Amino acid sequence: LIVVLVIGFACFVNGCLYLILGGAAAAGGYAVSQDTIQGETDKDFEEVWEAAVEIVSIMGTLSEQSEPGGIIIANVNRVKVTINIAPINQSSTRLRIKARRSFFPKIATAQEVYAKIVGDLTK
Repeated sequence: LIVVLVIGFACFVNGCLYLILGGAAAAGGYAVSQDTIQGETDKDFEEVWEAAVEIVSIMGTLSEQSEPGGIIIANVNRVKVTINIAPINQSSTRLRIKARRSFFPKIATAQEVYAKIVGDLTK
């Protein structure tokens, strides 16, 4: 029992808990750090871009966007959300969501934004 508690605490401190919970909760995405969710979709860049702009505009306020660079920056519930969209090939795209408030990671916000964008793509 003590070993399980120590391993659990070590994972929590090092961010493994985010990886375990984040991957399951983000509709196919996985945590790549304590503030970032990433996943691949079988949609092209344009579809992902349009869905991301629409969803983040509903959830918060857009502050910057650069379609050629695949970057969207927004404020969602006082959390700075940075969305990176990169084509993998003609029919698949990588979606990466980073969320921070000041210096603090907000993985739950990143998960929520990711899940809503992916949900919009699958309807």
